[in-house]
Amino acid sequence: MKIVYLLVVLLPLIGAVATGFFGQTLGRVNSHRVAIAGVALSCVLSLVALFDAFSGSVFNESIYTWATIGGLRFEVGFLVDTLTATMMVVVTSVSLAVHVYTIGYMEEDEGYQRFFSYISLFTFSMLMLVMSNNFLQLFFGWEAVGLVSYLLIGFWYKKPTAIHANLKAFLVNRVGDFGFLLGIGLLFAYAGSLNYAEVFAQSNTLVGQTISLIPGSEVSLITVACICLFIGAMGKSAQFPLHVWLPDSMEGPTPISALIHAATMVTAGIFMVARMSPLFELSDTALSFVMVIGAITALFMGFLGIVQNDIKRVVAYSTLSQLGYMTVALGASAYSVAIFHLVTHAFFKALLFLAAGSVIIGMHHEQDIRKMGGLWRHMPITYAVSLLGSLALIGMPFFSGFYSKDMIIEAVKFSSQGPAAVVYPMLLLGVFVTAFYSFRMFFMVFHGTPRWSAHEHHPHESPWVVTGPLIALAVPSVLLGIFMIGPFVFGEVMVGPITVLPSHTSMQGLRELFNGPLGLTLHSLQTPAFWLMLAGLLAAYVLYIVRTQWPAAIQKSFGWLHTLWMEKYYLDRFNLWFFAGGARRLGSSLWAKADQGVIDGFFVNGSARLVASVAGVLRLGQTGFLYHYAIAMILGVALLLWWFAPLALDAGLG
Repeated sequence: MKIVYLLVVLLPLIGAVATGFFGQTLGRVNSHRVAIAGVALSCVLSLVALFDAFSGSVFNESIYTWATIGGLRFEVGFLVDTLTATMMVVVTSVSLAVHVYTIGYMEEDEGYQRFFSYISLFTFSMLMLVMSNNFLQLFFGWEAVGLVSYLLIGFWYKKPTAIHANLKAFLVNRVGDFGFLLGIGLLFAYAGSLNYAEVFAQSNTLVGQTISLIPGSEVSLITVACICLFIGAMGKSAQFPLHVWLPDSMEGPTPISALIHAATMVTAGIFMVARMSPLFELSDTALSFVMVIGAITALFMGFLGIVQNDIKRVVAYSTLSQLGYMTVALGASAYSVAIFHLVTHAFFKALLFLAAGSVIIGMHHEQDIRKMGGLWRHMPITYAVSLLGSLALIGMPFFSGFYSKDMIIEAVKFSSQGPAAVVYPMLLLGVFVTAFYSFRMFFMVFHGTPRWSAHEHHPHESPWVVTGPLIALAVPSVLLGIFMIGPFVFGEVMVGPITVLPSHTSMQGLRELFNGPLGLTLHSLQTPAFWLMLAGLLAAYVLYIVRTQWPAAIQKSFGWLHTLWMEKYYLDRFNLWFFAGGARRLGSSLWAKADQGVIDGFFVNGSARLVASVAGVLRLGQTGFLYHYAIAMILGVALLLWWFAPLALDAGLG
């Protein structure tokens, strides 16, 4: 199987190199053929790896050692178990759909080959991340994903907002990555290894270690290391307050919005925490921190989706909210449930993003939902798949999102973590909010009176290379949850890769509750989550179909709240004033005082002034009169005689 794993990783890399370096020679058609072939073969081989992992096979070997320092080995290695194989299939399958979709969406773009190169490289980077068996390779994949996302978000580099967005994403992720690197460094310093298995084997020893962050105050090493690792996840998986980069990443082309937000970059943090479950389970403090951050992100980022008018930004804020739900599941020690929601979310969120792109194509690149309406007649396929994706997102029974999202809420209900009592009602309110903003967008785009001008727009259905991937993604968005929930959450699939201590009770409660997908669906009819979901959907229907004049009146009555949400809690303004502005103010101060004052003023200009002053004094003696020079020579000889004559006499007497 080693050859299979190598091909899974290398095929997208080969496609990236071929289209990146030889794209002009290959031409557009051959470029996308090479890139798609590489990802398609990688997807097929990932399925082979998944079936092999489900049979009980675990591969954990070093592939290549590139440096050895003492007893420390820097290696490229693969750990392929059920968790890794699941991520491999999700990454390659969603990436394949995005690759095919790109043919239609980027058809007229001058950077066609370059885009295919970037998304193939993105796929390679994510595969290196999820397949790693050591922290060094994990960090390589982590940074490579961040780098390629920078290139993709700013793909339209002549667009100022795109350049601002990719720089913002890059800098915010560096903040999280700094914490991530500190966490890896702490584990390496105390465990003496970068290999997962070797570090996990020492977890019982590490749990007794303490470090002094403040003199005289000892804190648990495991707690600090896990929180540092999670800070890295906060950056990659866009958790509050490091979430600010993700909505702005919508400035990139829609295919990359789907790739970043669905199955790759933003899920890296969720995967990493699940992989590190043997460490996180040893710190209730770290788990509580994870749960609280996830709950804040799930609810308060959902509120922002209510006031967005850009079709892609509405879906982007739903991604933030759903990532918060996954993070809450991690904090509740329901790691398998978090990964389950990651998988289902990958498909229906990719579906929603690509459907949004189809609407944008049909509306001739119009993205404001206030200028749409009544599109279901003109775009029936896009309408149908958008409905399926929206129902999966809000957690409608029998759709994939229902099973995974409902399990997260129930897991928090059974959780023994301290913050669970507060987090549970936050998640329930988030269910209402999700249903409301999802169908607000759906109704404004596809139903109601058309708000577009027939002279400016002639809406039309997208070509098959766009609608084909949408239909393919719609199938798992509906059916995946029913088939996955039993073996994936309550079976033996995730028993090996994930560790849960008996003292953490969420999964025990879920096992007692679960009596099959149908039983779970019937049980949901008695839960507040189901009725809040229906209430959110009904509220959106009333406000945007029946009483379309009410939203403006409500906005006028609660103008302060609308302003707060439109300003995104003023976090961007604060960041611009405090961090960006503070950096500029500090730089200006250092320039004025250090550069201009000390370096230029004292050393450079000061030395010039000193030379000029000395030269000015010496110039006084250059009169041009011979008798002045003769007197100077006589005085000089007299001075020398006065100085050396006593020395000569002393030497002679001696």
